[in-house]
Amino acid sequence: MGNCCVRPSGQCIKEKKEKQKKKRGPKEEEAGKKLVVLKEPTGRDIGLRYELGREMGRGEFGVTYLCRDRETNEELACKSISKKKLRTAIDIEDVRREVEIMRHLPKHGNVVSLKDTYEDDTAVHLVMELCEGGELFDRIVARGHYTERAAAAVTKTIVEVVQMCHKHGVMHRDLKPENFLFENKKETAPLKAIDFGLSVFFKPGEKFNEIVGSPYYMAPEVLLRNYGPEVDIWSAGVILYILLCGVPPFWAETEQGVAQAIIRSVVDFKREPWPKVSDNAKDLVKKMLDPDPKRRLTAQEVLDHPWLQNAKKAPNVSLGETVKSRLMQFSVMNKLKKRALRVIAEHLSSEEAAGIKEGFQLMDTSNKGKINIDDLRVGLQKLGHQIPDGDVQILMEAGDTDNDGYLDYEEFVAISIHLRKIDHDEHLHKAFQFFDKNQSGYIEVEELHNALADEIKTNNEEVINAIMLDVDTDKDGRISYEEFAVMMKAGTDWRKASRQYSRERFSNISQKLMKDGSLQVNNGGR
Repeated sequence: MGNCCVRPSGQCIKEKKEKQKKKRGPKEEEAGKKLVVLKEPTGRDIGLRYELGREMGRGEFGVTYLCRDRETNEELACKSISKKKLRTAIDIEDVRREVEIMRHLPKHGNVVSLKDTYEDDTAVHLVMELCEGGELFDRIVARGHYTERAAAAVTKTIVEVVQMCHKHGVMHRDLKPENFLFENKKETAPLKAIDFGLSVFFKPGEKFNEIVGSPYYMAPEVLLRNYGPEVDIWSAGVILYILLCGVPPFWAETEQGVAQAIIRSVVDFKREPWPKVSDNAKDLVKKMLDPDPKRRLTAQEVLDHPWLQNAKKAPNVSLGETVKSRLMQFSVMNKLKKRALRVIAEHLSSEEAAGIKEGFQLMDTSNKGKINIDDLRVGLQKLGHQIPDGDVQILMEAGDTDNDGYLDYEEFVAISIHLRKIDHDEHLHKAFQFFDKNQSGYIEVEELHNALADEIKTNNEEVINAIMLDVDTDKDGRISYEEFAVMMKAGTDWRKASRQYSRERFSNISQKLMKDGSLQVNNGGR
Protein backbone atom coordinates (compact mmCIF):
# COMPACT_ATOMS: atom_id res chain seq x y z
CA MET A 1 0.00 0.00 0.00
CA GLY A 2 1.39 3.42 -0.68
CA ASN A 3 0.91 6.97 -1.77
CA CYS A 4 4.10 8.63 -2.88
CA CYS A 5 5.79 11.06 -5.20
CA VAL A 6 8.50 11.44 -7.87
CA ARG A 7 6.38 10.21 -10.74
CA PRO A 8 8.37 8.27 -13.35
CA SER A 9 7.77 9.34 -16.93
CA GLY A 10 4.73 7.94 -18.72
CA GLN A 11 2.82 7.35 -15.49
CA CYS A 12 2.43 10.93 -14.33
CA ILE A 13 -0.82 12.06 -15.95
CA LYS A 14 -2.54 8.72 -15.55
CA GLU A 15 -1.62 8.46 -11.85
CA LYS A 16 -2.59 12.07 -11.18
CA LYS A 17 -6.09 11.36 -12.53
CA GLU A 18 -6.24 8.16 -10.47
CA LYS A 19 -5.20 10.11 -7.40
CA GLN A 20 -7.84 12.82 -7.98
CA LYS A 21 -10.45 10.04 -7.92
CA LYS A 22 -9.01 8.66 -4.70
CA LYS A 23 -8.93 12.06 -3.00
CA ARG A 24 -12.65 11.88 -2.38
CA GLY A 25 -12.01 9.00 0.01
CA PRO A 26 -14.58 6.42 1.12
CA LYS A 27 -17.42 8.89 1.60
CA GLU A 28 -20.10 6.75 -0.01
CA GLU A 29 -21.48 5.90 3.43
CA GLU A 30 -21.50 9.55 4.46
CA ALA A 31 -23.57 10.38 1.39
CA GLY A 32 -26.23 7.93 2.55
CA LYS A 33 -25.06 5.04 0.38
CA LYS A 34 -23.69 1.79 1.73
CA LEU A 35 -20.00 1.19 1.10
CA VAL A 36 -19.53 -1.45 -1.61
CA VAL A 37 -16.04 -2.96 -1.80
CA LEU A 38 -16.21 -6.01 -4.09
CA LYS A 39 -17.34 -5.92 -7.70
CA GLU A 40 -18.85 -9.41 -7.95
CA PRO A 41 -18.99 -11.24 -4.61
CA THR A 42 -20.31 -14.80 -4.45
CA GLY A 43 -23.13 -13.56 -2.22
CA ARG A 44 -24.19 -11.48 0.79
CA ASP A 45 -24.82 -14.01 3.55
CA ILE A 46 -21.76 -16.13 4.24
CA GLY A 47 -23.70 -18.10 6.84
CA LEU A 48 -25.84 -19.80 4.20
CA ARG A 49 -22.88 -21.80 2.89
CA TYR A 50 -20.20 -21.57 5.60
CA GLU A 51 -20.11 -21.92 9.37
CA LEU A 52 -17.51 -19.71 11.07
CA GLY A 53 -15.55 -21.29 13.93
CA ARG A 54 -12.69 -20.25 16.20
CA GLU A 55 -10.49 -17.22 15.59
CA MET A 56 -7.13 -18.19 14.05
CA GLY A 57 -5.42 -14.83 13.64
CA ARG A 58 -5.97 -11.09 13.67
CA GLY A 59 -4.52 -8.25 11.61
CA GLU A 60 -5.00 -4.50 11.21
CA PHE A 61 -8.06 -4.86 8.99
CA GLY A 62 -9.75 -8.00 10.17
CA VAL A 63 -9.87 -11.45 11.71
CA THR A 64 -9.19 -14.89 10.22
CA TYR A 65 -11.55 -17.67 11.35
CA LEU A 66 -11.61 -21.40 10.86
CA CYS A 67 -14.66 -22.09 8.72
CA ARG A 68 -16.55 -25.16 7.52
CA ASP A 69 -18.30 -25.67 4.20
CA ARG A 70 -21.82 -26.81 5.17
CA GLU A 71 -22.20 -28.79 1.93
CA THR A 72 -18.89 -30.65 1.74
CA ASN A 73 -17.75 -30.43 5.40
CA GLU A 74 -14.37 -29.15 4.14
CA GLU A 75 -12.39 -27.05 6.61
CA LEU A 76 -11.28 -23.66 5.22
CA ALA A 77 -10.09 -20.26 6.44
CA CYS A 78 -12.20 -17.10 6.29
CA LYS A 79 -10.58 -13.66 6.41
CA SER A 80 -13.26 -11.21 7.57
CA ILE A 81 -12.33 -7.58 6.90
CA SER A 82 -14.30 -5.01 8.88
CA LYS A 83 -15.56 -2.11 6.73
CA LYS A 84 -15.04 0.22 9.68
CA LYS A 85 -11.30 -0.40 9.33
CA LEU A 86 -11.26 0.57 5.63
CA ARG A 87 -10.85 4.27 6.28
CA THR A 88 -9.34 5.48 3.02
CA ALA A 89 -10.02 4.90 -0.65
CA ILE A 90 -6.62 3.22 -0.88
CA ASP A 91 -7.57 0.68 1.83
CA ILE A 92 -10.70 -0.20 -0.14
CA GLU A 93 -8.79 -0.44 -3.42
CA ASP A 94 -6.21 -2.76 -1.79
CA VAL A 95 -8.92 -5.25 -0.73
CA ARG A 96 -10.62 -5.06 -4.12
CA ARG A 97 -7.33 -5.63 -5.93
CA GLU A 98 -6.29 -8.51 -3.66
CA VAL A 99 -9.47 -10.36 -4.61
CA GLU A 100 -9.02 -9.58 -8.33
CA ILE A 101 -5.43 -10.84 -8.25
CA MET A 102 -6.27 -14.05 -6.41
CA ARG A 103 -9.02 -14.75 -8.95
CA HIS A 104 -6.73 -13.87 -11.85
CA LEU A 105 -3.80 -16.14 -10.88
CA PRO A 106 -4.10 -19.76 -12.11
CA LYS A 107 -4.32 -22.60 -9.59
CA HIS A 108 -0.83 -23.31 -8.31
CA GLY A 109 0.36 -25.85 -5.75
CA ASN A 110 2.27 -23.20 -3.81
CA VAL A 111 -0.34 -20.42 -3.73
CA VAL A 112 -3.31 -20.47 -1.37
CA SER A 113 -6.55 -20.59 -3.39
CA LEU A 114 -9.52 -18.25 -2.96
CA LYS A 115 -12.76 -20.26 -2.83
CA ASP A 116 -15.53 -17.67 -2.39
CA THR A 117 -16.12 -14.01 -1.49
CA TYR A 118 -19.01 -12.48 0.46
CA GLU A 119 -19.90 -8.91 1.33
CA ASP A 120 -22.52 -7.73 3.80
CA ASP A 121 -23.14 -4.30 5.38
CA THR A 122 -20.34 -4.60 7.94
CA ALA A 123 -17.60 -6.76 6.42
CA VAL A 124 -15.97 -8.43 3.43
CA HIS A 125 -15.36 -12.18 3.85
CA LEU A 126 -12.71 -14.04 1.84
CA VAL A 127 -13.03 -17.83 2.06
CA MET A 128 -9.68 -19.49 1.35
CA GLU A 129 -7.86 -22.76 1.48
CA LEU A 130 -6.77 -23.58 5.04
CA CYS A 131 -3.04 -23.71 5.89
CA GLU A 132 -2.42 -25.18 9.33
CA GLY A 133 1.20 -26.28 9.03
CA GLY A 134 2.71 -23.14 10.56
CA GLU A 135 5.08 -20.45 9.39
CA LEU A 136 8.22 -21.08 7.36
CA PHE A 137 10.76 -20.22 10.08
CA ASP A 138 8.89 -22.14 12.77
CA ARG A 139 9.14 -25.33 10.72
CA ILE A 140 12.87 -24.79 10.15
CA VAL A 141 13.51 -24.17 13.84
CA ALA A 142 11.48 -27.25 14.86
CA ARG A 143 13.73 -29.48 12.72
CA GLY A 144 16.76 -30.86 14.49
CA HIS A 145 19.04 -30.56 11.46
CA TYR A 146 19.02 -27.51 9.18
CA THR A 147 21.04 -27.52 5.98
CA GLU A 148 21.80 -25.71 2.72
CA ARG A 149 19.75 -28.35 0.93
CA ALA A 150 16.66 -27.39 2.96
CA ALA A 151 17.27 -23.69 2.19
CA ALA A 152 17.56 -24.50 -1.54
CA ALA A 153 14.23 -26.35 -1.55
CA VAL A 154 12.45 -23.41 0.12
CA THR A 155 14.08 -20.85 -2.20
CA LYS A 156 13.08 -22.85 -5.28
CA THR A 157 9.44 -22.85 -4.15
CA ILE A 158 9.41 -19.10 -3.40
CA VAL A 159 10.99 -18.18 -6.75
CA GLU A 160 8.59 -20.49 -8.64
CA VAL A 161 5.72 -18.52 -7.07
CA VAL A 162 7.41 -15.25 -8.15
CA GLN A 163 7.89 -16.61 -11.68
CA MET A 164 4.22 -17.61 -11.95
CA CYS A 165 3.07 -14.20 -10.66
CA HIS A 166 5.32 -12.29 -13.09
CA LYS A 167 4.24 -14.49 -16.01
CA HIS A 168 0.63 -13.45 -15.29
CA GLY A 169 1.42 -9.75 -14.87
CA VAL A 170 1.37 -9.63 -11.05
CA MET A 171 4.06 -8.10 -8.83
CA HIS A 172 3.84 -9.37 -5.24
CA ARG A 173 5.65 -6.46 -3.49
CA ASP A 174 5.57 -7.97 0.01
CA LEU A 175 7.51 -11.24 -0.05
CA LYS A 176 8.62 -12.16 3.47
CA PRO A 177 8.74 -15.39 5.50
CA GLU A 178 5.50 -14.62 7.39
CA ASN A 179 3.61 -14.63 4.08
CA PHE A 180 4.37 -18.32 3.52
CA LEU A 181 2.61 -21.09 5.44
CA PHE A 182 2.76 -24.90 5.20
CA GLU A 183 -0.52 -26.52 4.19
CA ASN A 184 -0.46 -29.05 7.03
CA LYS A 185 1.79 -30.57 9.69
CA LYS A 186 3.14 -33.39 7.46
CA GLU A 187 6.85 -33.35 6.64
CA THR A 188 6.00 -33.35 2.92
CA ALA A 189 3.43 -30.51 3.18
CA PRO A 190 3.68 -27.89 0.41
CA LEU A 191 4.68 -24.32 1.27
CA LYS A 192 2.07 -21.76 0.16
CA ALA A 193 2.06 -18.01 -0.46
CA ILE A 194 -0.89 -16.66 1.53
CA ASP A 195 -1.05 -12.87 1.25
CA PHE A 196 -1.54 -10.74 -1.87
CA GLY A 197 -2.73 -7.62 -0.04
CA LEU A 198 0.01 -5.38 -1.49
CA SER A 199 0.27 -7.04 -4.92
CA VAL A 200 -0.46 -5.13 -8.14
CA PHE A 201 -1.00 -5.84 -11.83
CA PHE A 202 1.82 -4.57 -14.05
CA LYS A 203 2.61 -4.29 -17.74
CA PRO A 204 6.12 -4.86 -19.20
CA GLY A 205 8.23 -1.73 -18.71
CA GLU A 206 5.73 -0.12 -16.33
CA LYS A 207 7.29 1.62 -13.31
CA PHE A 208 5.76 2.19 -9.86
CA ASN A 209 6.47 4.74 -7.13
CA GLU A 210 4.41 3.68 -4.09
CA ILE A 211 6.60 2.84 -1.13
CA VAL A 212 5.22 -0.49 0.08
CA GLY A 213 6.46 -3.67 1.68
CA SER A 214 8.32 -4.53 4.87
CA PRO A 215 11.54 -2.71 5.72
CA TYR A 216 13.95 -5.67 5.86
CA TYR A 217 12.83 -6.98 2.46
CA MET A 218 12.47 -3.68 0.53
CA ALA A 219 14.60 -3.25 -2.61
CA PRO A 220 16.68 -0.05 -3.03
CA GLU A 221 14.67 1.06 -6.07
CA VAL A 222 11.48 1.05 -3.94
CA LEU A 223 13.08 3.74 -1.77
CA LEU A 224 14.04 5.53 -5.01
CA ARG A 225 10.34 5.33 -6.02
CA ASN A 226 11.00 3.91 -9.46
CA TYR A 227 10.61 0.15 -9.61
CA GLY A 228 9.24 -2.88 -11.41
CA PRO A 229 8.82 -6.63 -10.75
CA GLU A 230 12.56 -7.05 -10.04
CA VAL A 231 11.76 -6.04 -6.43
CA ASP A 232 10.32 -9.52 -5.82
CA ILE A 233 13.66 -11.16 -6.67
CA TRP A 234 15.42 -8.83 -4.21
CA SER A 235 12.96 -9.80 -1.44
CA ALA A 236 13.41 -13.50 -2.24
CA GLY A 237 17.20 -12.91 -2.05
CA VAL A 238 16.81 -11.39 1.42
CA ILE A 239 14.79 -14.45 2.51
CA LEU A 240 17.53 -16.73 1.11
CA TYR A 241 20.22 -14.79 3.01
CA ILE A 242 18.21 -15.19 6.25
CA LEU A 243 17.64 -18.90 5.56
CA LEU A 244 21.39 -19.43 5.24
CA CYS A 245 22.64 -17.41 8.22
CA GLY A 246 19.65 -16.52 10.43
CA VAL A 247 19.83 -12.71 10.27
CA PRO A 248 18.70 -10.13 7.66
CA PRO A 249 21.43 -8.72 5.38
CA PHE A 250 20.36 -5.09 5.93
CA TRP A 251 19.70 -4.28 9.56
CA ALA A 252 19.91 -1.26 11.86
CA GLU A 253 18.39 0.04 15.09
CA THR A 254 16.03 2.44 13.26
CA GLU A 255 13.94 2.40 10.10
CA GLN A 256 16.11 5.15 8.64
CA GLY A 257 19.19 3.05 9.39
CA VAL A 258 17.59 0.05 7.65
CA ALA A 259 16.82 2.24 4.61
CA GLN A 260 20.41 3.49 4.45
CA ALA A 261 21.79 -0.07 4.75
CA ILE A 262 19.54 -1.15 1.85
CA ILE A 263 20.80 1.74 -0.28
CA ARG A 264 24.42 0.86 0.51
CA SER A 265 23.64 -2.77 -0.43
CA VAL A 266 26.79 -4.15 1.19
CA VAL A 267 26.25 -7.87 1.87
CA ASP A 268 28.30 -9.47 4.67
CA PHE A 269 29.67 -12.94 3.94
CA LYS A 270 32.27 -12.95 6.74
CA ARG A 271 30.29 -13.84 9.86
CA GLU A 272 29.40 -17.40 10.82
CA PRO A 273 28.21 -19.60 9.14
CA TRP A 274 29.19 -18.03 5.77
CA PRO A 275 32.70 -19.57 5.64
CA LYS A 276 31.09 -23.04 5.52
CA VAL A 277 28.36 -22.07 2.98
CA SER A 278 29.07 -23.19 -0.61
CA ASP A 279 30.38 -20.69 -3.17
CA ASN A 280 27.39 -21.48 -5.41
CA ALA A 281 24.94 -20.43 -2.71
CA LYS A 282 26.84 -17.18 -2.05
CA ASP A 283 26.98 -16.46 -5.77
CA LEU A 284 23.19 -16.74 -6.05
CA VAL A 285 22.63 -14.46 -3.03
CA LYS A 286 24.93 -11.80 -4.57
CA LYS A 287 23.12 -11.95 -7.91
CA MET A 288 19.64 -11.73 -6.33
CA LEU A 289 20.77 -8.79 -4.16
CA ASP A 290 22.35 -6.80 -6.98
CA PRO A 291 21.32 -3.16 -6.30
CA ASP A 292 20.94 -2.58 -10.06
CA PRO A 293 17.56 -4.07 -11.08
CA LYS A 294 18.75 -4.34 -14.70
CA ARG A 295 21.58 -6.67 -13.64
CA ARG A 296 19.55 -8.57 -11.05
CA LEU A 297 18.57 -12.09 -12.07
CA THR A 298 15.06 -12.79 -13.37
CA ALA A 299 12.98 -15.55 -11.76
CA GLN A 300 13.90 -17.92 -14.61
CA GLU A 301 17.61 -17.10 -14.23
CA VAL A 302 17.41 -17.80 -10.49
CA LEU A 303 15.77 -21.18 -11.18
CA ASP A 304 18.47 -21.94 -13.81
CA HIS A 305 21.29 -21.10 -11.37
CA PRO A 306 23.57 -24.12 -10.65
CA TRP A 307 22.80 -24.01 -6.91
CA LEU A 308 19.07 -24.52 -7.51
CA GLN A 309 19.53 -26.79 -10.53
CA ASN A 310 21.43 -29.11 -8.20
CA ALA A 311 19.26 -28.37 -5.14
CA LYS A 312 19.10 -32.06 -4.22
CA LYS A 313 22.90 -32.19 -4.28
CA ALA A 314 23.38 -29.01 -2.21
CA PRO A 315 25.44 -29.66 0.95
CA ASN A 316 23.45 -31.58 3.54
CA VAL A 317 25.79 -30.52 6.31
CA SER A 318 24.14 -28.71 9.22
CA LEU A 319 24.58 -24.94 9.15
CA GLY A 320 24.94 -25.15 12.92
CA GLU A 321 22.96 -24.30 16.03
CA THR A 322 23.81 -20.59 15.63
CA VAL A 323 21.67 -20.28 12.49
CA LYS A 324 18.83 -22.26 14.02
CA SER A 325 18.78 -20.20 17.20
CA ARG A 326 18.97 -16.94 15.21
CA LEU A 327 16.02 -18.02 13.06
CA MET A 328 14.08 -18.98 16.14
CA GLN A 329 14.79 -15.63 17.77
CA PHE A 330 13.78 -13.78 14.60
CA SER A 331 10.51 -15.72 14.43
CA VAL A 332 9.76 -15.39 18.14
CA MET A 333 10.39 -11.64 18.29
CA ASN A 334 8.12 -11.20 15.27
CA LYS A 335 5.36 -13.01 17.18
CA LEU A 336 5.71 -10.91 20.32
CA LYS A 337 5.88 -7.68 18.32
CA LYS A 338 2.89 -8.74 16.22
CA ARG A 339 0.82 -9.32 19.36
CA ALA A 340 1.77 -5.88 20.70
CA LEU A 341 1.19 -4.28 17.30
CA ARG A 342 -2.41 -5.49 17.33
CA VAL A 343 -3.07 -3.50 20.49
CA ILE A 344 -1.36 -0.42 19.03
CA ALA A 345 -3.19 -0.79 15.71
CA GLU A 346 -6.56 -0.96 17.43
CA HIS A 347 -5.73 2.19 19.37
CA LEU A 348 -4.39 4.07 16.35
CA SER A 349 -7.27 3.13 14.14
CA SER A 350 -9.98 4.49 16.44
CA GLU A 351 -8.93 7.54 18.45
CA GLU A 352 -6.09 8.83 16.27
CA ALA A 353 -7.97 8.44 13.02
CA ALA A 354 -11.05 10.21 14.37
CA GLY A 355 -8.97 13.15 15.59
CA ILE A 356 -7.06 13.45 12.33
CA LYS A 357 -10.26 13.35 10.28
CA GLU A 358 -11.81 16.10 12.41
CA GLY A 359 -8.70 18.24 11.93
CA PHE A 360 -8.86 17.84 8.17
CA GLN A 361 -12.57 18.71 8.01
CA LEU A 362 -11.92 21.79 10.16
CA MET A 363 -9.31 23.06 7.68
CA ASP A 364 -11.15 22.02 4.50
CA THR A 365 -13.61 24.92 4.77
CA SER A 366 -14.56 24.75 1.07
CA ASN A 367 -15.24 20.95 1.22
CA LYS A 368 -13.01 20.28 -1.79
CA GLY A 369 -11.29 17.30 -0.18
CA LYS A 370 -7.97 19.17 -0.22
CA ILE A 371 -6.33 22.12 1.58
CA ASN A 372 -3.74 24.73 0.53
CA ILE A 373 -0.98 26.31 2.62
CA ASP A 374 -3.28 29.12 3.88
CA ASP A 375 -5.88 26.58 5.06
CA LEU A 376 -3.08 24.67 6.78
CA ARG A 377 -1.66 27.77 8.51
CA VAL A 378 -5.06 28.97 9.80
CA GLY A 379 -6.13 25.44 10.75
CA LEU A 380 -2.95 24.73 12.72
CA GLN A 381 -3.51 27.91 14.72
CA LYS A 382 -7.11 26.87 15.44
CA LEU A 383 -5.82 23.50 16.68
CA GLY A 384 -3.37 25.27 19.02
CA HIS A 385 -0.15 24.64 17.04
CA GLN A 386 1.91 27.85 17.07
CA ILE A 387 4.20 27.14 14.11
CA PRO A 388 6.39 29.76 12.34
CA ASP A 389 5.53 30.40 8.67
CA GLY A 390 8.82 28.89 7.53
CA ASP A 391 8.00 25.62 9.30
CA VAL A 392 4.47 25.58 7.84
CA GLN A 393 6.09 25.84 4.40
CA ILE A 394 8.42 22.91 5.23
CA LEU A 395 5.46 20.84 6.46
CA MET A 396 3.52 21.63 3.30
CA GLU A 397 6.43 20.63 1.07
CA ALA A 398 7.03 17.40 3.01
CA GLY A 399 3.35 16.44 2.91
CA ASP A 400 2.52 17.47 -0.66
CA THR A 401 3.94 14.33 -2.25
CA ASP A 402 2.42 14.91 -5.71
CA ASN A 403 3.54 18.57 -5.76
CA ASP A 404 0.10 19.92 -6.76
CA GLY A 405 0.13 22.69 -4.12
CA TYR A 406 -2.54 20.97 -2.00
CA LEU A 407 -2.75 18.34 0.72
CA ASP A 408 -5.38 15.66 0.26
CA TYR A 409 -6.56 13.59 3.24
CA GLU A 410 -3.87 10.90 2.86
CA GLU A 411 -1.13 13.54 2.67
CA PHE A 412 -2.61 15.33 5.68
CA VAL A 413 -2.46 12.10 7.73
CA ALA A 414 1.35 12.08 7.47
CA ILE A 415 1.64 15.67 8.70
CA SER A 416 -0.84 15.11 11.53
CA ILE A 417 1.00 12.08 12.80
CA HIS A 418 4.24 14.04 12.68
CA LEU A 419 2.65 16.92 14.66
CA ARG A 420 1.00 14.67 17.19
CA LYS A 421 4.34 12.99 17.89
CA ILE A 422 2.80 9.57 17.84
CA ASP A 423 6.29 8.21 18.45
CA HIS A 424 5.82 9.23 22.10
CA ASP A 425 5.32 6.24 24.32
CA GLU A 426 1.55 6.39 24.93
CA HIS A 427 0.83 3.58 22.46
CA LEU A 428 3.65 1.43 23.79
CA HIS A 429 2.16 1.85 27.28
CA LYS A 430 -1.18 0.54 25.96
CA ALA A 431 0.56 -2.51 24.49
CA PHE A 432 2.56 -3.09 27.70
CA GLN A 433 -0.62 -2.94 29.80
CA PHE A 434 -2.18 -5.58 27.51
CA PHE A 435 0.53 -8.07 28.59
CA ASP A 436 0.81 -6.87 32.22
CA LYS A 437 -2.57 -8.26 33.28
CA ASN A 438 -1.90 -8.07 37.04
CA GLN A 439 -0.68 -4.46 36.72
CA SER A 440 2.54 -5.21 38.59
CA GLY A 441 4.56 -3.00 36.23
CA TYR A 442 6.29 -6.08 34.78
CA ILE A 443 5.47 -8.75 32.18
CA GLU A 444 6.01 -12.07 33.93
CA VAL A 445 6.63 -15.49 32.37
CA GLU A 446 3.05 -16.65 33.02
CA GLU A 447 1.63 -13.48 31.40
CA LEU A 448 3.81 -14.07 28.31
CA HIS A 449 2.56 -17.68 28.14
CA ASN A 450 -1.07 -16.57 28.24
CA ALA A 451 -0.69 -13.69 25.78
CA LEU A 452 1.16 -15.76 23.17
CA ALA A 453 -0.82 -19.00 23.56
CA ASP A 454 -2.60 -18.43 20.21
CA GLU A 455 0.64 -17.51 18.41
CA ILE A 456 2.88 -20.34 19.61
CA LYS A 457 1.49 -23.83 19.19
CA THR A 458 4.68 -25.88 19.71
CA ASN A 459 7.93 -25.57 21.71
CA ASN A 460 6.09 -23.18 24.04
CA GLU A 461 8.63 -23.32 26.88
CA GLU A 462 11.61 -22.95 24.52
CA VAL A 463 10.03 -19.96 22.75
CA ILE A 464 9.10 -18.12 25.98
CA ASN A 465 12.61 -18.73 27.36
CA ALA A 466 14.14 -17.36 24.13
CA ILE A 467 12.05 -14.17 24.46
CA MET A 468 13.05 -13.76 28.10
CA LEU A 469 16.72 -14.37 27.30
CA ASP A 470 16.66 -11.63 24.68
CA VAL A 471 14.37 -8.99 26.20
CA ASP A 472 15.03 -9.32 29.94
CA THR A 473 18.37 -7.48 29.89
CA ASP A 474 18.76 -7.10 33.67
CA LYS A 475 18.04 -10.85 34.10
CA ASP A 476 15.49 -10.51 36.91
CA GLY A 477 13.15 -13.02 35.25
CA ARG A 478 10.56 -10.47 34.10
CA ILE A 479 10.22 -7.72 31.47
CA SER A 480 10.05 -4.11 32.63
CA TYR A 481 8.40 -1.36 30.58
CA GLU A 482 11.84 0.02 29.63
CA GLU A 483 12.99 -3.41 28.36
CA PHE A 484 9.74 -3.85 26.44
CA ALA A 485 10.10 -0.40 24.81
CA VAL A 486 13.70 -1.12 23.72
CA MET A 487 12.57 -4.41 22.12
CA MET A 488 9.65 -2.80 20.31
CA LYS A 489 11.73 0.05 18.90
CA ALA A 490 14.70 -2.07 17.78
CA GLY A 491 15.25 -2.93 14.12
CA THR A 492 11.96 -2.13 12.50
CA ASP A 493 9.66 0.47 13.93
CA TRP A 494 6.67 -0.60 16.05
CA ARG A 495 4.69 2.16 14.35
CA LYS A 496 4.15 -0.22 11.43
CA ALA A 497 1.05 -1.07 13.48
CA SER A 498 -0.83 1.18 11.09
CA ARG A 499 -0.31 0.43 7.40
CA GLN A 500 -1.28 4.00 6.64
CA TYR A 501 1.34 5.30 9.05
CA SER A 502 4.00 2.88 7.77
CA ARG A 503 3.56 4.00 4.16
CA GLU A 504 3.65 7.68 5.14
CA ARG A 505 6.65 7.17 7.39
CA PHE A 506 8.72 5.38 4.76
CA SER A 507 7.75 8.01 2.20
CA ASN A 508 9.06 10.66 4.59
CA ILE A 509 12.27 8.72 5.24
CA SER A 510 12.76 8.35 1.49
CA GLN A 511 12.27 12.10 0.96
CA LYS A 512 14.66 12.92 3.79
CA LEU A 513 17.34 10.63 2.35
CA MET A 514 16.83 12.14 -1.11
CA LYS A 515 17.24 15.66 0.28
CA ASP A 516 20.44 14.89 2.21
CA GLY A 517 21.96 13.01 -0.73
CA SER A 518 21.99 9.57 1.00
CA LEU A 519 19.68 8.10 -1.62
CA GLN A 520 22.30 7.32 -4.22
CA VAL A 521 21.95 3.69 -5.21
CA ASN A 522 25.23 1.77 -5.19
CA ASN A 523 25.57 0.30 -8.66
CA GLY A 524 29.22 -0.55 -8.30
CA GLY A 525 30.36 -4.17 -8.24
CA ARG A 526 30.74 -5.99 -5.00
